[in-house]
Amino acid sequence: MILQTKLSGNTYNFKDVKEVLAKANEEKSGDILAGIAAISTAERVAAKVVLSEMTLEDLKNNPVVPYNDDEITRVIQDSVELDAFNRIKDMSVGSFREFILRSDDSVIKEIRGGLTAEMIAGVTKLMSNMDLVYAAAKIENIATCNTTIGIKGTFSSRLQPNHSTDDLDGIMASVMDGISYGIGDAVIGLNPVIDSTDNVYAILTKFKEFMIKWDIPTQNCVLAHVTTQMEALKKGAPMDLMFQSLAGSQKSNEAFGISVALMDEAYELMKNNKSSKGPNFMYFETGQGSELSSGGHNGADQLTMEARCYGFAKRYKPFLVNTVVGFIGPEYLYDGKQVMRAGLEDHFMGKLTGLPMGVDVCYTNHMKADQNDLENLALLLSLANCTYYMGIPGGDDVMLMYQTTSYHDIATIRQLTVKGPIKEFQNRMEALGIMKNERLTEAAGDPSIFTI
Repeated sequence: MILQTKLSGNTYNFKDVKEVLAKANEEKSGDILAGIAAISTAERVAAKVVLSEMTLEDLKNNPVVPYNDDEITRVIQDSVELDAFNRIKDMSVGSFREFILRSDDSVIKEIRGGLTAEMIAGVTKLMSNMDLVYAAAKIENIATCNTTIGIKGTFSSRLQPNHSTDDLDGIMASVMDGISYGIGDAVIGLNPVIDSTDNVYAILTKFKEFMIKWDIPTQNCVLAHVTTQMEALKKGAPMDLMFQSLAGSQKSNEAFGISVALMDEAYELMKNNKSSKGPNFMYFETGQGSELSSGGHNGADQLTMEARCYGFAKRYKPFLVNTVVGFIGPEYLYDGKQVMRAGLEDHFMGKLTGLPMGVDVCYTNHMKADQNDLENLALLLSLANCTYYMGIPGGDDVMLMYQTTSYHDIATIRQLTVKGPIKEFQNRMEALGIMKNERLTEAAGDPSIFTI
């Protein structure tokens, strides 16, 4: 394995695979903050050259956090399918990029089990934005909870009825408003203010009662800590999806209050007590920078750590995964350009890992980004066949205080891409008069139909 190259008369030396991966990354404020980013464009290009000539076996043999030190590394490495790995191990990372770009979905899926997070991160660093869109667009990952998500020709949305005080009437008013715009086929999922068992139980019950009364084919979820959801489930809460935020290292997951053992326990509890029908019943959120913010990045770059999140998520065959790409702040993704790049990277990496991947196309109010940046990323991800976005009134979350995609954004993207929601959901929206031929009718946006 060669860790140096010569460009324009200058020799660039790198100490290990971790440094090559970090310096080959596109510029991110988080990597600069961590002191691991390339110091110049020339050094970044040199790192990409060195990376392109490494083999996939080199990346497998050099995880950014050692196997004996980190349970997420062990989860990822132990899940590698050796037959698939042996087919690709001698490929250079540059050749692997070409393989992905020229191969169809079925061929990519034949070797996907042989990949580790470092391989996926490595090839991502060699791709342009258009490469990331093109490659992700052809990968179809399907999952089933109550309904089936990810089928080509569909574009789904999470109805996010957050409320500043968790007032049940206010929450349900937002649910009715969102459904009246055809939002929520992926999930009706609330971020609670109060992380208590009783609160989670009450909200899940309200969601389920509404879904049954109005025959809305979707899934419910309250995005409390997994331990709170487990207690609510033990008390009989009607839970279709179980949620947890994930990180790419053991140390950062400990900061989230979770471990592999805990998530294994939660998965089994949910499997035996869920109110949903299908085999996919977990929901995970991620986002570049969380490992650095919790001191668990282990000297690795944030893109590679994000790829490890997806390797962890894959263990639980989730129904939904999304990167909350611009939420963590300018310390990690400084401006709209960095958010756009990270969103395309995360989406592609999740798709290549095999996940039904969505993106919370968002930014925080103190970031150097604006509405046009958000919409540009939403349009690019739509070309990439992103599975779902968030749906929030006006795109402005009153509880989390950040900007994301609105009900109207979802409707616009469906029209631009000639896609509709999940079929059963669409049929119900048409029966209610909210949609016709996959488009909103003039009756859409009137939640009073649910107050009769």
